[in-house]
Amino acid sequence: MAAKHNPGEPKDDASYTKGGSQANISLVVCFGEMLIDFVPTVGGVSLAEAPAFKKAPGGAPANVAVCISRLGGSSAFIGKLGDDDFGYMLADILKQNNVDNSGVRFDSSARTALAFVTLRADGEREFLFFRHPSADMLLHESELDINLLEQARIFHYGSISLIAEPCRSAHLAAMRIAKNSGSILSYDPNLRLALWPSADAAREGIMSIWEQADVIKISEEEITFLTGGDDPNDDKVVLKKLFHPNLKLLIVTEGSEGCRYYTKEFKGRVASVQVKPVDTTGAGDAFVGGILSSLAADTSVLKDEKRLREALLFANACGAVTVTERGAIPALPTREDVLKLLEEVLA
Repeated sequence: MAAKHNPGEPKDDASYTKGGSQANISLVVCFGEMLIDFVPTVGGVSLAEAPAFKKAPGGAPANVAVCISRLGGSSAFIGKLGDDDFGYMLADILKQNNVDNSGVRFDSSARTALAFVTLRADGEREFLFFRHPSADMLLHESELDINLLEQARIFHYGSISLIAEPCRSAHLAAMRIAKNSGSILSYDPNLRLALWPSADAAREGIMSIWEQADVIKISEEEITFLTGGDDPNDDKVVLKKLFHPNLKLLIVTEGSEGCRYYTKEFKGRVASVQVKPVDTTGAGDAFVGGILSSLAADTSVLKDEKRLREALLFANACGAVTVTERGAIPALPTREDVLKLLEEVLA
């Protein structure tokens, strides 16, 4: 006979009954854009010099959702795609990767977003976006899957969905629903300056929802941009200008160097896992997927520095595995991949 469970106490298993249906209490719901990246078939060239392009599924929030699922977690994606072959291909890729795509909507009046992306010989990434507007920008608040949002243990999003209406209003409504349902709000600004009307609009848009997030992941370049040129390595800058009173965890990613972390109680740095990089596309999203998969499994990691450092090392390894292969979603790791790399490195 099963032990009786007292209402209000967390269950030991990963699911519970909500509204008469089975709901996953470790669910991470990712919101925003999913698109097709076109990447050159050869490396180290500009977009103009590329002889041919290969299509690859992309979009930071979708990449995070797939990564969490690959790592053995539970994830869902909410967003809008074009009512076209690319849109249905992307929805199917989510399904193939065990990501709940019931929150995906299709728009017959706009195409699925496209982006041409290359890593030039000088190491700089070059982007060319086709969104005039694309379907992801046209998600309406009325199209949100409220049931899915209410089930989220973590609600994750970026800033690209804040650029234009009606998606901006849908984004703000989704945050409100998730927060009211007890979700942890996770924010990766994922600055793409070319998509914003101006640098000032980007800075203002990104910061407009800053203080609502519980967890923020930011890069060194984004710190410099958001603070108007301040030193991203200065803890005082980070703590004074970016660490707000409601924040539970602020993470600064440093690429191949690892990451820094800040909470109200402690701060520190976790070194990266060294590998030979082939393509850095998707590395940041894999890192986010890694840390969110740990937090979704047990949010008390936020209060325990030793366990937080272990979770961040795992996230660093997720990013490291991803850069050893081309593309974003195709290169995202399984839990076995990450543990194998850590075993090799720590041996």
